[in-house]
Amino acid sequence: MDGKALAQAARAYGVQLRRTQLEAFTLFEKRLYEANRVANLTKVPQNECWSRHFLDSLILAPLIPKNATVLDIGSGPGFPGACLAIARSDLTVTCLDSAAKAVDFMLRLFGPGGTLPVLFHIVQGRAEDAAHDAALRESFDFVTGRAIAPFPVQCELSAAFARVGGLFVPMRTPKERDEIQKFNCKGLGLRLVDLKPVRVAGGVVRLLPVIRKQGRTPAGFPRRWARMKSQPIGTTL
Repeated sequence: MDGKALAQAARAYGVQLRRTQLEAFTLFEKRLYEANRVANLTKVPQNECWSRHFLDSLILAPLIPKNATVLDIGSGPGFPGACLAIARSDLTVTCLDSAAKAVDFMLRLFGPGGTLPVLFHIVQGRAEDAAHDAALRESFDFVTGRAIAPFPVQCELSAAFARVGGLFVPMRTPKERDEIQKFNCKGLGLRLVDLKPVRVAGGVVRLLPVIRKQGRTPAGFPRRWARMKSQPIGTTL
């Protein structure tokens, strides 16, 4: 891993990585690509891992309040959740993914008894089911996820997990700006408060919609996956 490049680039976002944290990222990369030989956890070449996985995850760090509870939906092998937990020891991070191979990897590396036990909780399941679990619903200060679905679907999947007053900040792309600005998310208890474009290494630009949870999400949301996909919300709420 290019630890020097990662540390330097992370500083530009206000993230200071200590030697022990860089060592943790180095181990993360090593274990990821060892597992990837059989588990197919990522298609990103190993020499680009530090920028396309680690740095891309860390751009969220400045937006997360101190000591926050964080939920990463669709984590895969730990992006961005495990990266945020490594870089911000004050955070209590939960990762959610439906794929057994991803959850197994995270449990062995980041779970209790793992080599890097940085995650508070690792949940295997589908977000539309987990969102109706009383232990998870409206329990998190900060909810995120890389582009796990079309923007309206990601909003519906994620809204119920955020506590009232908390933030939902999905990782999207600049080409979605108009769709995001026009999307009506009030019926989910959400309100768009900012749109932050962030340049990552290699010229890639992320668009981070900063969305505040201003009211309870109605009990019927999220709906089943097929319903969300075939009848996306946003224009009628």
